[in-house]
Amino acid sequence: MPTLTERVAAGDRRALAQLISRIEREDPETQEILAELHAFTGRASVVGVTGAPGTGKSTLVNALARVFRKGTAGERPRTVAILALDPSSPFSGGAILGDRIRMRELALDEGVFIRSMASRGCLGGLSRSTFPAVRALDAAGFEMILIETVGVGQDEVDVARQAHTVIVVETPGLGDDIQALKAGVLEIADILAVNKADLPGADSAAGSLRAMLERSEKFGGGWQPPIVQTVATTGAGVEELAAAVLRHRDHLRLSGEVERRERERAEGDLEERLRARLFERWQTASGARFAAAAEKVARRECSPEEAVRALLDEGRMDGKPRS
Repeated sequence: MPTLTERVAAGDRRALAQLISRIEREDPETQEILAELHAFTGRASVVGVTGAPGTGKSTLVNALARVFRKGTAGERPRTVAILALDPSSPFSGGAILGDRIRMRELALDEGVFIRSMASRGCLGGLSRSTFPAVRALDAAGFEMILIETVGVGQDEVDVARQAHTVIVVETPGLGDDIQALKAGVLEIADILAVNKADLPGADSAAGSLRAMLERSEKFGGGWQPPIVQTVATTGAGVEELAAAVLRHRDHLRLSGEVERRERERAEGDLEERLRARLFERWQTASGARFAAAAEKVARRECSPEEAVRALLDEGRMDGKPRS
């Protein structure tokens, strides 16, 4: 009987769903499965879609998936996986599944895989399980992986570490045309989408974004983020947006930028895993001292900085550095 690893690598959707559920539960055995699947990864294009609440990200991701499935601008149809990051339920910690309900018409397509994942309170618009889930989807053979972030505004920059291409979605009528610049999100944009472009002020919003790009030192050469106006509910402009994604993919490959981004993504993932493992190992060996340190900080008997120095130095917990 094939193993779960073999079934995922063969594109078995049921096995893939099981593996992602295990990833979300942080089951220890998933580490070995992901290690076995690592050799099958590196083929997918990962696209992050981020922006403030109310910009229509879910509808835009839905429309974008449809375009990739049918093919655009002479391109062949592609298989698509969607990871929709939902705010955690305040009661269960699980995903609310709103995006999955809105995308139910895509669920019957064998070339589309949709999964809602709970953010579980993580900042950065993503969840701890996102990167391992992306690896699983990549290993399963999906060519386009679309990650829709939670939509929490200023904290949504972690998607830049996970994705090859980042689409920042803006919309007219939110009362602040420079919202992206203030939030720092503009700096991570590879493509800017002005969604709901049938509303008044769409041209003005696009013009404001264009002016900000011209003033930005980051975009002095190389790739210039295009600004695409879309109406996701009707599909207007979505083919142009999909074509921009594919052009950016080609730019990354031809310029060698894709290798640099892959290294940065690998370094970030390794750093996060190493930090977590080292802390777990240290806490196992010194849990009582950690609890004592926390108690002293809570009682204002020493500062957090002094407590950390003492723990690392194995010094006294009286707030005084070791002589």
